[in-house]
Amino acid sequence: MAELELRGARITLRRKALSDAENDYIWRSDPEIARLDAAYPLTMNYDRYLKMFQDQLRYPTPGSLHFAIDVADGVSDGKFIGNCMYYDLDSVNMEAELGIVIGDRNYWSGAYGYDCVITLLEFMFNVRNLKRVYLHTLDWNERAQKCFAKCGFKQVRTVRRMGKDFYLMEVLRDDWFANEEERLAARWDFQKRDGAPATPQE
Repeated sequence: MAELELRGARITLRRKALSDAENDYIWRSDPEIARLDAAYPLTMNYDRYLKMFQDQLRYPTPGSLHFAIDVADGVSDGKFIGNCMYYDLDSVNMEAELGIVIGDRNYWSGAYGYDCVITLLEFMFNVRNLKRVYLHTLDWNERAQKCFAKCGFKQVRTVRRMGKDFYLMEVLRDDWFANEEERLAARWDFQKRDGAPATPQE
């Protein structure tokens, strides 16, 4: 599989690797992170999870692309802190859903999530030529909603899924390009500041 690396101001996005499995297992077993990601914590043992992880690397889901998030801030370069992806790619309507989890708590509230989303959107609109990117965020997760809004997402409607209420948010290609330079520049501004909103779903 060809190498693919996307560089932001504070992060680098790279393809997932087998070495990511242990941290992924820890994060997906964490009740707080699972709650913020609208999921249940893992209950399977690590050996079983590792086999599943290997299968996913070997046979990726069509219409999806998963990235590991590595720090690239000049302090902890190369440290694996989370995951982001797009999935459910619709090649007819040219749209896909975006997801992100910052699993390492030491990197919450540091604008890493913002930088990651902006970097992935830049790729999705400029390289994949999508017309629309959307996501679902829990209706009570105001910090995530604020972060996504800073990235250009707009709230569309409330959606009921798996017994929970989510806000469907989207960013359209034309709107992205209208403000692309401003958002790409903002990620460098955030690099100089502390306290920018970021949670596991951001």
